[in-house]
Amino acid sequence: MTYVEGFLVPVPSANKEAYKKHADDAAPLFREFGATRMVEAWADDVPRGEVNDLWGAVDAAEDETVLFSWIEYPDKATRDAANARIMSDPRMKEVGATMPFDGKRMVWGGFESVCDEGQGAGTGYIDGVVMPMPLDARDAYARFSAACAPAFLENGALRVVDAFADDVRDGKQTDFHRAVHRQDGETAAYGWVEWPDKATRDAGWEKVMADPRMTGQDAPFDGKRMMFGGFVPIVDR
Repeated sequence: MTYVEGFLVPVPSANKEAYKKHADDAAPLFREFGATRMVEAWADDVPRGEVNDLWGAVDAAEDETVLFSWIEYPDKATRDAANARIMSDPRMKEVGATMPFDGKRMVWGGFESVCDEGQGAGTGYIDGVVMPMPLDARDAYARFSAACAPAFLENGALRVVDAFADDVRDGKQTDFHRAVHRQDGETAAYGWVEWPDKATRDAGWEKVMADPRMTGQDAPFDGKRMMFGGFVPIVDR
């Protein structure tokens, strides 16, 4: 199953093109280090929440945009080896010398996929989600995801990925645990749905919500603390 390095990034809205160049420059190096895909997606339809949301997860300012991004690896060992190389490769130091965002508020962590259905080729729109998950609910989450995925894929989605926290650490200012308002006995989950475009996503969600397979599903997490939003990929390598 896919191993995911997931990120939430606060970027000044005026720095969109600078951030895209920064990511484009880094992508070939991550691929050289063993990554199979790198995606950076710019906020398009990200609602404000009553309890928490993706804006608050990165302490975004009014003039900033939140990005939902990830790097895929074939397994954790490849990801760990890649991160070791990233820390020592002089080319990565050059790329990171002038970051067009506040790295102190970047949220990141490693996740093991529990569901990976469909193919992401032709992705033009992404629904990203981050949620709290009981530590003992990994199997229940996998069953829930497997039961829901067909409804998305048969109603226009290209790919559905859900992943369970594996290497998610506490940060000094922001992190996934703070973002989901983690309680005792919980961790975080990270996932996304890929669509060909926003119109297909909007129409697809109406059908998904009316799909009888979605009714009666017992979600193994607190939906009131689930954060989600729609994003447009600006880098997909």
